[in-house]
Amino acid sequence: MASTSRTRTGRGRGGRGGGSSSLPPPPSTLPLIIEEFFIVVYEEPLVKKALPKKFADYLDGQEPAKVYLRAADCGPRLWTVEVLFDGQGRMYLDKGWENFAIAHGVDFGCFVHFKYEGDDVLTVKVFDGTMCGKYYYSDDEDTDDESDDDVKPCIHPL
Repeated sequence: MASTSRTRTGRGRGGRGGGSSSLPPPPSTLPLIIEEFFIVVYEEPLVKKALPKKFADYLDGQEPAKVYLRAADCGPRLWTVEVLFDGQGRMYLDKGWENFAIAHGVDFGCFVHFKYEGDDVLTVKVFDGTMCGKYYYSDDEDTDDESDDDVKPCIHPL
């Protein structure tokens, strides 16, 4: 009997595991990592857009002056968008958002999915009110030109 009790030592209540729990740590002990989020466009689609407060908190004082938006299905072009912080921890996409929104068909009822890629780059997918993705293509092969004079937006195929 002594050998039987020794084989069970440290194995916990179900006899499984090697003395350590296979359960993940409680949520309060996990690091806050916000890599993906979405917003729903309920108000005027072309005015500045508030991003989730948890994402602003995730940036933890890094508060960029601008971010770069890349449409997921529209090539490597980056859209420069100025960022505002309201002093209460809220972050807004401001100047440059209107151009991005027009070029990518952001309208009332759209869901806009963001994925933070690091280095102030957010990859963006736009879904219409039916929850279907909007797909675009770009005829702009020159991605280095950030001039608004030469903007060739992604065009929704007919």
